[in-house]
Parts: sequence; structure tokens; C-alpha cells
Amino acid sequence: MRTLLFTLAIFLSCTQQPSDPSLTDYHNDSTTGVKTGGVRMIEIETPKGKFNVWTKKVGNNPKIKLLLLHGGPACTHEYFECFDSYLPAEGIEYYYYDQLGSFYSDQPKDSSLWTTERFVEEVEQVRKALGLNKDNFYLLGHSWGGILATEYALKYQENLKGLIISNMVMSIPEYNLYAKNVLAKQMPAGVPDSIWAIEARKDYANPKYMELLIPHHYEKHICRMPQAQWPDPVKRGLNHVNPDIYVLMQGPSEFGASGRLEFWDRKADIPKIKVPVLSIGGTHDTMDPAAMEWIAKTAPNGKFLLCPNGSHMSMWDDQENYFNGLIAFLKSGG
Repeated sequence: MRTLLFTLAIFLSCTQQPSDPSLTDYHNDSTTGVKTGGVRMIEIETPKGKFNVWTKKVGNNPKIKLLLLHGGPACTHEYFECFDSYLPAEGIEYYYYDQLGSFYSDQPKDSSLWTTERFVEEVEQVRKALGLNKDNFYLLGHSWGGILATEYALKYQENLKGLIISNMVMSIPEYNLYAKNVLAKQMPAGVPDSIWAIEARKDYANPKYMELLIPHHYEKHICRMPQAQWPDPVKRGLNHVNPDIYVLMQGPSEFGASGRLEFWDRKADIPKIKVPVLSIGGTHDTMDPAAMEWIAKTAPNGKFLLCPNGSHMSMWDDQENYFNGLIAFLKSGG
């Protein structure tokens, strides 16, 4: 009987181990001192001095380390919180990160800091501080974060294992044309003209502006559910946008883009990105799904993930397709 019990104990101890030995310490926190739940402020250097940006690590995996770049510009990491429901179960290590100027990071007032080029250097400093490298570093950028991730890859792709461009096209002029020539024509007659009239007057505080945009644009192309039912992380993320940076870079319009990003276009440079690329788009996105598929076809090592039920926030309104595709890309090594 003793031998039988001993044998059974050995059997159970073997069968209950994770299939991947590298994941046995996924939830272990090896930091010393006061435990912060993975939160770490990282000091960065800029042409205007040193500042701190907020990051949070989840999990441990030496092979897959995913850094998340939020949209906006100057939104927050908060709308990525749905990743907690999917990535830990797959043993994927990932990092939340509020870019400089965003809610949980320092918010200097110098407008000269808000350039794509400086943000790229910030991402590189964050990468070094977190110890990410070409053997494990995946970069996911959503919306504006997709612009930032693309620019980072074009300068520093030797540090990357894979790139995910989520819900972003490679030309702002083309994005604006899509909004005008495709999305506007899906609205009821008169609605686009009313929106454009308000924008022409720069009357963005007019309550009528959001009364038109919420049902006809936001609930159809930003997050496909009634705004009153938008998940709390989405609401918090949008409520915490830094308008000074957002308007300067993206422009005040919620139906297109202007500002410093108005003429951004990297279509000619996508063939230069040699690392594995996953482009994610939603059928109902504010961005043209065909233009996001074009990224995957043009990058030498590209793949396309279409979320048929998704909009600009496909990680919320088409979670099954979004996360199944993202996880498969990460676990296959790109």
C-alpha cells in the first residue's frame, strides 16, 4: 500500500506540472523591498530634462515579453486592462505603460516634447530599463500607438522579435479620406454636414457635436456597443486623455485627424520592416480594413488578423477573434 501511494504521489506531481517548464514561475515576484504589484516608474531623459513614466509588469516569461503602446496620443494604458482576462492564462508576460504626458506619468507642459521622434526615443529608453531584447521583445501599438510602434520598428527593429500594429493604417491622409468618403456616407442624411459645420466653426464644446458623434460614429466605429455600456476601463482611459497633447498632435476633430500627425505617411517604408508583423483590423473600424490588410501584404514577414465584429477597439467588441489571433502570433514566434 505504501508503495502504491508513493507511486501515485509521483504520478500526480508529474502530471500537475505546467507543460512549459519556463512558465512555472509566471506569478513569482522576485523583486526585493516593498512589493508594488509590478508597478515601476522609469526615469527617461528628454531634451527638456528628466521625467518619470509609469509601467506595470504582469507575469514572467523569458521568451515572450509584450510592451503595450496605448493610443491617443495621451490616452492611458487603462483600456488595455482586458488583456488581463486572456494573456496570463497563456503564460505571456506583458507591460502596461503610460507614455510621457499621460495620466499616470509625468505631464510636463513644454509642447516641444510632443513629437513622434521624441516618443520613439522614450520607448527605446523604456525597453532598455525593462530589459527587453530581440529574443523576447514584442511591441504592440494600438491606434496612435500603432504609429509610434511603426516608427520605433523603422529605427530600432534590431531590438524586436515581433511587431503588432493594432487598428492603425500607414497614412493619415488616406485615413481622413476614408472618414469622408466611406464612413460619412454611412450616416443618415445631413449628419456629416452638421458635424463638419461645427468643426468649421471650431465649436467643439457645442453639446450637439457629441450628440451627433456618439450614436453615428463612436457606437458604430470606436466601440460597438451603447456608450452607456462601455466597459469601465474604456471610460477611464478616455476620461484621462490629456487634451493638450491630443489636440496638438491629433487635432480637435473626432472625425478625422489633423495636428502634427496630419500628413504622417509611412507606406513607402513598410517593406523595410523585416521582423514578423501582425496587422490587426476591424471590419467596422474607423480605419479602412483593406488598408490594414495591405500592411500585412507589404511587410516581408506580415500576417493579417481581421476582427469581423470589431471596430477601432476590437479588443473589446470582438475579443474572441482579437485575442485568439494575438496569442497565436505571440506563441508561434511571429
